[in-house]
Amino acid sequence: LCSECGKRFGFKYSLNRHMMTHTGEKSFNCSECEKIFSQKADLKRHMRSHTGEKPFRCSECDKRFGERRHLNRHMMTHTGEKHLSCSECGKIFSQKTDLKRHMRSHTGEKPFRCSECDKAFSDNGHLKRHMRTHTGEKPFSCSVCKTSFTRSDSLKQHMITHTGEKPFSCSCCQSVCGRRFGFKSHLKTHMRTHTGEKPFSCSVCNKSFTQRGSLKKHMRIHTGEKPYSCSECGRAFTERRNLKSHMMTHSGEKPFNCSCDRAFTESGHLKKHMITHTGEKPFSCSVCEKSFTQSGNLQKHMRIHTGEKPFNCSVCKKYFTYSGSLQKHMTIHTGEKLFSCSSCDKAFTESGHLKKHMRIHTGEKPFSCSVCKKSFTQSGNLQRHMRTHTGEKPFSCSVCKKSFTRRGSLQSHMVVHTREKRFSCSVCNKRFAWRSRVKRHKCVGQMETEADGEDCGGPEPARNSHPLLQPETEDQTGDSSEPETDDME
Repeated sequence: LCSECGKRFGFKYSLNRHMMTHTGEKSFNCSECEKIFSQKADLKRHMRSHTGEKPFRCSECDKRFGERRHLNRHMMTHTGEKHLSCSECGKIFSQKTDLKRHMRSHTGEKPFRCSECDKAFSDNGHLKRHMRTHTGEKPFSCSVCKTSFTRSDSLKQHMITHTGEKPFSCSCCQSVCGRRFGFKSHLKTHMRTHTGEKPFSCSVCNKSFTQRGSLKKHMRIHTGEKPYSCSECGRAFTERRNLKSHMMTHSGEKPFNCSCDRAFTESGHLKKHMITHTGEKPFSCSVCEKSFTQSGNLQKHMRIHTGEKPFNCSVCKKYFTYSGSLQKHMTIHTGEKLFSCSSCDKAFTESGHLKKHMRIHTGEKPFSCSVCKKSFTQSGNLQRHMRTHTGEKPFSCSVCKKSFTRRGSLQSHMVVHTREKRFSCSVCNKRFAWRSRVKRHKCVGQMETEADGEDCGGPEPARNSHPLLQPETEDQTGDSSEPETDDME
């Protein structure tokens, strides 16, 4: 009789062995890996993992096993015996432990918890595998190249690189591409590219995926989880491959080389770069037949045809076609100006605006006229200049059809039709259609605009007081020069 739990035994050695479960005593040591066991039989079973001995053989298919219970479980695949069913989904199991493990998928129970990071698991085997991420243990080694792995299935998958064995072939595309796979699961995933099946759906946005791993990665967009951290700078990433690429910024490693001596940290970057040499554009639009070097660029382009705007502002709910457009828009709400000039400390919301601004300090004029070789700081200024050579006048009046080379000239001309007099003399309040007339006005007083009525500080109006008086930029190609018309005083 056990003094601890009251259990009875027919033999004293059985009681002594049982008592070790209470005392925690483990007197049987493995000579190979120093693992300790409380019973000699457990040590004997364990030793087979080192020796590879499999004494239990199936009489049907001759398959061998290291433990009798594994043989018993295997035999049910021949007999078809399955006597335990799930009360929730009706699935049948041959062993009670398998049913118990399965039930956790319904209850959500996760009784196995990691002592390092407190992460919980539904299966003890999953916890054991997880613990290797903390210990760094890789118990499964390749017999050919000695590479080690944390999981046995990873080793099994790796072995195919040596054997080249791919026993599973796609029945849909064999005549076209002959795709073959080393694992049945890989074939199953591949088949979804033909069937279009996407069995894994996001519970937040309902987006569907062909693989569970893809859904898991996608969920991090909603949760904000970034489980992969850089040991050098602490920066976190949602995917392991992104961390791996980032680590090369610290090591300086660039293993992918182009024949032009340019090197890259990722094979994908090299592949994209190679297109600059080949000129290949393999991705074509099915609507307008425009071609692109990258599939991502084609996907973005397709939104022009579909009208899709997947990115919306959380503040004003405005929708955008591109994520970059949303990021620029958000600065309207935040007022954030991340890009600062190192010479004059002026700040900008976009890097492109800073780049243009820097030319004021450097004097750089990268845009040259092909006719007269005159240079400009902005491409928009070059475009306007080219009209002096081509004679092009793209801005037409909707009333009298008169054309102009600049948008600003058309805006000034429209006053002829609208009879609007926006500028007034601050001394005598006389009104004018153009600011040049205020300058020539005999009062030569301070000018103000109808829009804001502010004192503009002399005959020169504030440059930003009205759209017609805006300084020219690459985006706003207007001027405020007065058209050759009769005075509208």
